[in-house]
Amino acid sequence: MIRYYEKERIFKLDTPHTSYVIGIVDEENFIGHAYYGPRISDAGVGALMRTDEPPFVPSKNNRDRSSFLDAFPSEYPGNGVGDYRESAIEVLDANGNTAVQPLYVKHEIYAGKPGIPGLPATFADDGDCETLEITAEDAILHLEVKLYYTAFSDVDVITRSVRVKNLAKEPIFLTKVMSAALDMDAEDYEMLTLHGSWARERQIEQRKIGYGRQNVASTRGESSHQEHPFVALVSENCDQEHGRVYGFHFVYSGNFLAQVEKNQFDSLRIIMGIHPQDFRWELSEGETFFAPEVVLTCSQQGLGGMTRTLHDLYREHLIRSPYKDKERPILINNWEATYFDFDTEKLLAIAREAKESGIEMLVMDDGWFGCRNDDNTSLGDWTVNEEKLAGGLKHLVDEVNRIGLKFGIWFEPEMISPESKLYRAHPDWAIALPGRTPCRSRNQYVLDLSRKEVRDYVYEAVASILRSANIEYVKWDMNRQLTDLGSAVSGARGQGELLHRYVLAVYELQERLIGEFPDLLLENCSGGGARFDPGMLYYSPQIWCSDDTDAVERLKIQEGTALIYPLSAIGAHVSDCPNHTVGRVTPFETRGNVALAGTFGYELDITKIPKEDRAQIPGQVAQYHKYHALIQSGDYYRIASYSKNHAYDCYAVVAKDKSEALLTFVQVINRPNYHSRRIRVPGLAPQKRYLLEPGGEIYYGDTLIHAGINIPNMWGDFQSVRLHFTEVTEA
Repeated sequence: MIRYYEKERIFKLDTPHTSYVIGIVDEENFIGHAYYGPRISDAGVGALMRTDEPPFVPSKNNRDRSSFLDAFPSEYPGNGVGDYRESAIEVLDANGNTAVQPLYVKHEIYAGKPGIPGLPATFADDGDCETLEITAEDAILHLEVKLYYTAFSDVDVITRSVRVKNLAKEPIFLTKVMSAALDMDAEDYEMLTLHGSWARERQIEQRKIGYGRQNVASTRGESSHQEHPFVALVSENCDQEHGRVYGFHFVYSGNFLAQVEKNQFDSLRIIMGIHPQDFRWELSEGETFFAPEVVLTCSQQGLGGMTRTLHDLYREHLIRSPYKDKERPILINNWEATYFDFDTEKLLAIAREAKESGIEMLVMDDGWFGCRNDDNTSLGDWTVNEEKLAGGLKHLVDEVNRIGLKFGIWFEPEMISPESKLYRAHPDWAIALPGRTPCRSRNQYVLDLSRKEVRDYVYEAVASILRSANIEYVKWDMNRQLTDLGSAVSGARGQGELLHRYVLAVYELQERLIGEFPDLLLENCSGGGARFDPGMLYYSPQIWCSDDTDAVERLKIQEGTALIYPLSAIGAHVSDCPNHTVGRVTPFETRGNVALAGTFGYELDITKIPKEDRAQIPGQVAQYHKYHALIQSGDYYRIASYSKNHAYDCYAVVAKDKSEALLTFVQVINRPNYHSRRIRVPGLAPQKRYLLEPGGEIYYGDTLIHAGINIPNMWGDFQSVRLHFTEVTEA
């Protein structure tokens, strides 16, 4: 899978259908990129680095050293030594200089994949991957840079990460450490990214790549609603099933930079890593900085090929929860049902009605603690408000369990309200800048989790609640982003470490939580989908996709999310109408069909919704149980996009063995005098026969793939239909 050709000084990394080639060049041992694309048999592609043509390598033409460095396709470009493109690493040394240039020293190839201390990362058994570890060094700074590449044997993925160690006696400051860099010919690639806002997360945008630097980034302390730590290069006229795609995804939950730079020679440099803004990390002698992981994938089968590869990777090599392959309980969350206005009897009434309809878990959201009757108070005071919950939390949980439902609870552990006992006792625990007017958001501050005593308090506050009753699910929320970047204890030299230490602290807290409560179903959330990233999937098997639960808006949000994340990770619920975010009224059936492309649950007051809606819930619950295994593990195919055609949406999930498929069609806008729509069903086995439900017709797979079927025009807007195809096995 990974081979080193000593004579050519070439590394070749192979996945099932792709190859990645690295070369060591010249006497100075520059580390160059030769090739990444469809799998090749030949390792002799070092000439693709163009070192045998002007400006030539420095040993042959050192008078034009800068010209060489500014054109050489570097695997991990240094800073300030002649390459004027974006660097992958920058430092501040004892002399105030910023130059650094890592050069090859040695390498090691071994089975398996090492973890990254304190950080989430993909994993695999020794037989499922191999790792190349290249040790580079800047001999002037005595700075060691280790580049890690892992090639998987079951998915077309290469992962990259970096470790930087100070071998000198004096400290050095890292001011930029990217996790990956890749140089390649520009050809005809366009740039695909996911942008958004609160309630509009992960909207797909594709655009031409112009000269200069174009990027997506977050400096909000989290991966953010606004941008996503992902970028893809797609060939011209690429679609779901045709064309070449390179995908880059950052396994991290904080500030990031994902950048594409087109230069004077029509080559592209892609970099991805922690955003250098407000980043300054001190490395003392012998200390190591661990940079997060980047996932790289290359597809020759268009966007759909990339999608299915990433889905498989995250399901099999990132999500660790025991719920990874288990049926998730269908929950009902009381947030949109009651907001802050509830008590024990109200929750039990919802639980009783939910049980009658087949729902399996009640989740108590915000408002159960301190004096929390609105969002202006009590964050940090994680003690039960017994004026609301008469008899206490355990009494409520026991009663819900007696009804026959599991119980879950909401926390926002990272935050502190200025109106709280905790803030009055420890105002210095809030992240703040001395002398400046504090910047509140949702009338709350952020706790300084870089401090151990704060982390310990937060953990014990959450864990003590979970120990007190039979709580089987936690929704971990974060409703504001970071500002006022100041820690009361970091000192002047440590303030630039705050943002990254904060993310490490969140990871530490969640690792402790699932360590003590291994059977807990943890769902991450951040004002909806502001921290929906691969890093969080390492700790929770599902993430709340968006606070916008409107079925029509969710079509676009879930399309962008499912482009790179498995449906089993997408928190999706049926909510009440008019929808609480946009005021739209959609049929209850359509709301259920859209939410089925996710974890599936309810966000409404089941005691108050119309009887005709409530009557549909048992059927929706039955549909979830029928299809959950297929949706959780099947291959996802995007057939039509409402965000592009503005009329209808269509997608399918096909079993790995091609034995069944579930197709969902949503007619968003009806049009007068319009015929039925022909839908072709991809992913089936051509020579298998399939029974269509409803209807009872039998089709060959190749008929459905190439000729398709007609879906009649439906009366009204926001209508939907779900089609189930099952293999016919009898003669």
